[in-house]
Amino acid sequence: MHYKFNILLIVFGLGTFGFSQSKTDTIIDGKPIINGKVILAEPDTLGIKNLKDLSEAAELDQKWLEELYSNALYDTIYKSVTELTYEPIDYPELSTDTLKARLKRLNARTPFNIEYNPSLESVIKRYLKHRRTSLERLMGLSHFYFPMFEAEFDNHDIPLEMKYLSIVESALKPKARSRVGATGLWQFMFGTGKEYGLDVSSYVDERSDPIRSTTAAAKYLSRLYKIFGDWDLALAAYNSGPGNVNKAIRRSGGYTNYWNIRPNLPRETAGYVPAFLATMYIFEFAEEHGFKPERPSFQLIQTDTVHVKQMITLDQVAETTGVNIEELQFLNPSYKLDIIPKIEGKTYTLRLPREAIGVFTTNEEKIYAFAKAEFDKREKPLPELIKEDTKTTYRVKSGDYLGKIARRYGVRVSQIKRWNGLRSNNLKIGQRLTIYPRNPATSPNPATPQKTTSNKGRKTYTVQSGDSLWSIAQKFSGVSVQNLKDWNDISGNKLKIGMTLIVSE
Repeated sequence: MHYKFNILLIVFGLGTFGFSQSKTDTIIDGKPIINGKVILAEPDTLGIKNLKDLSEAAELDQKWLEELYSNALYDTIYKSVTELTYEPIDYPELSTDTLKARLKRLNARTPFNIEYNPSLESVIKRYLKHRRTSLERLMGLSHFYFPMFEAEFDNHDIPLEMKYLSIVESALKPKARSRVGATGLWQFMFGTGKEYGLDVSSYVDERSDPIRSTTAAAKYLSRLYKIFGDWDLALAAYNSGPGNVNKAIRRSGGYTNYWNIRPNLPRETAGYVPAFLATMYIFEFAEEHGFKPERPSFQLIQTDTVHVKQMITLDQVAETTGVNIEELQFLNPSYKLDIIPKIEGKTYTLRLPREAIGVFTTNEEKIYAFAKAEFDKREKPLPELIKEDTKTTYRVKSGDYLGKIARRYGVRVSQIKRWNGLRSNNLKIGQRLTIYPRNPATSPNPATPQKTTSNKGRKTYTVQSGDSLWSIAQKFSGVSVQNLKDWNDISGNKLKIGMTLIVSE
């Protein structure tokens, strides 16, 4: 979603009218200056001498100008819904009468004006008919994200139903990026993100942070509501900008109900609110339509955060806590390079599954020491200087992803990305990857006593009191926590004294 408007037109309150620079040099006290002379009167050849603006719309313009000047808020949100069409859709599972009754119930419990009309019916039925699978996936993701959104909206007195805007904006993809650069769950432009306190740097993009970006969206929506006094109009302004909404108010003759000014809005905004309302309806009546949403592997309440005290990578966190790199990336989407920096004056957090919080905090000093040692190694020869006979080429197969390939070769996702110049985690079937496999473990660290036995060529270890996957992995060269979990079919981090673990391939 994006809007562009000429700030000069707004500043001078010209609305849809303007003056040709070749004819009028400037205006003083309402009188035009032409060629340096004040013109006291001009022939009213077009009959527009006494045209007046709507006072209500002018007041809205003034309110917005105050916000604009005090906060330098310009181009913000982008999301196109211009492809929506409104022809009747054959969907006998939902009758018009049933839809009308449900919309009436929905209207009674929300501050939005949810009135039945054929266009809204068309959008709802199109989504039900053609987007069922994607909607179920989004419903699953919503179990994780919506509690965050509701908490932030409640703090800022925003209708909780505004959470459905994130579906229209980004399909709940924290790293979603539009063609004009709007980023994150709420699709903020770079400048607007900065304006609302979102940190955007080489390491971090808080437009992708679910909580911080929602706080910014709540503040912006709250300011729009203060200007228009109507949530439907605030929603329309979020999409196309207050200037376009005010033009639609003028062109409609002064109406301020969204459905009355909708014919005069830009096409994408005309479709934006129906898309939002259709999404709200389907989520609110998901059970009635037989949706069976896919649930995420954990709920928000099953996670917690810890303040990071030293630079660390998500790869290093994965290796020390046993949490899959894919889960860490899902939980921490604002770290662009999968690196959590340590910058003076700033606080960065790491979100982990609750069971891993204990592992991290209990072994915090060891983990940071491990991370520092890993960073220090970066000053040594890079992979391209390694002997060629250590290099292998892997061809991507169906079902592969970077974390899976990294675990197979005992390396990190970040290393594979660096070796192959990858900017994202996306892979294509048949794609060839250069890998420098970690040297297989030939013997455990002789400085550390271990209880090991042989099991058909594999070494095993008997768990003792005080052991954890992390501490055991440290006892064997080239072995990671994820290796131990893969080799022993362990899904969590809990161990029992006396259990036998395979500690080498």
